[in-house]
Amino acid sequence: MLTLAGCGESDNPMLMHAAAEQRGPDEFAILPTRPLEMPDRLDTLPEPGGTNRADPQPRADVAAALGGSRTAALSGAIPAADGALVTRAARFGTNPAIRDQLAAEDLEFRRANRGRLLERWFGVNVYHRNYRVMALDRHAELERWRARGVRTPGAPPDPRD
Repeated sequence: MLTLAGCGESDNPMLMHAAAEQRGPDEFAILPTRPLEMPDRLDTLPEPGGTNRADPQPRADVAAALGGSRTAALSGAIPAADGALVTRAARFGTNPAIRDQLAAEDLEFRRANRGRLLERWFGVNVYHRNYRVMALDRHAELERWRARGVRTPGAPPDPRD
């Protein structure tokens, strides 16, 4: 039994997400396309190898739904109206390799907190217990902001009350 228990180990444990437990078809992988349309001018059609006008463009769709610019979302450029916000957010510098750094730190944390021997043998999920210390208590944070005088009219009531 001890020999078999070690077979499931991996050097790179998976992060907890819905897709990791999925055993059936992914209904979100099928995206509806836009209906075909005739452009006003034919010279605006894409070049061969370009994007199809009917293909879904989730970034542009989200940007438009939130009141932003579809063009800016597709180009990746920062709109002039957001320049001050980006400058303020980057005032202490940015790390272009932050995703790799966080992934390495998280992998180290998960390796150090893999669970007890029997939990590992029987595949018990210890994700929530391990990350509990890093979770934000949204109701305590809401009260902290309210104590500072910040109005939070859209916040839901605490279900514990």
